[in-house]
Amino acid sequence: MEINARYTSLVTLGDSFTEGMSDLLPDGSYRGWADLLAARLAAQNPGFRYANLAVRGKLIGQIVEEQVDLAAAMSADVVTLVGGLNDTLRPKVDMGRVRGLLEEAVEKLAPSCGQLVLMRSPGRDGPVMERIRPRIEELFAFIDVLAEKHGALVVDLYGVPALADQRMWDVDRLHLIPEGHRRVAEAVWQALGLAAEDDWRTALPPTAPVRWAMRRGSDVRFARQYLGPWIMRRLTGRSTGDGRMPKRPELLPYEPAVQD
Repeated sequence: MEINARYTSLVTLGDSFTEGMSDLLPDGSYRGWADLLAARLAAQNPGFRYANLAVRGKLIGQIVEEQVDLAAAMSADVVTLVGGLNDTLRPKVDMGRVRGLLEEAVEKLAPSCGQLVLMRSPGRDGPVMERIRPRIEELFAFIDVLAEKHGALVVDLYGVPALADQRMWDVDRLHLIPEGHRRVAEAVWQALGLAAEDDWRTALPPTAPVRWAMRRGSDVRFARQYLGPWIMRRLTGRSTGDGRMPKRPELLPYEPAVQD
């Protein structure tokens, strides 16, 4: 068994993507790529410690206010930060403010840990994505600048066809299915210089085209179950993460859930 003594602790920050939605476990909790990565690192490092501070719905300002100082104080070997995409979905987002907050986070985290990992998150095609694509690409270009300046790694998932495949996304069209999370964990694993288990970029096998009626039915269900409630939360200033605590708020020895 390969031992990677330099990676004995992991802290992850962010929103629903890092919390693990929609990698649902039987007990109703979420696993996700960060938990999968922690499990693999723990298998190679006795005494491995892990904290996941991510909470669904968080904007970059909330990540900075609620998660960054806490993570910096943990002085972990690896820290991952993924944030800002929720901001780009807001119609009146101030991208200058988003960049400034992201820079503040990186300036605090980079010197506090062994290796900071940033991410260009996966995207998918569609009318919503096309409207916000310029903001997303502005955010990702700035992530590259910050990484070069502060010695961070960038895991580039954006534009990878396998992750843009609609079959990799849950019915809410916002979160990856379990296979997508597995691939993200593999991508981060390889970015850390660890031996590849497989090629996470491999395309899914082709399937028959979805009929028009089925696509329209899916669109109607999506609008009723997800888009409508999302719009109402924006109008009322609420978030799915309001009052929710991180699932692993302390840097403690890793103990897998029963379902892992």
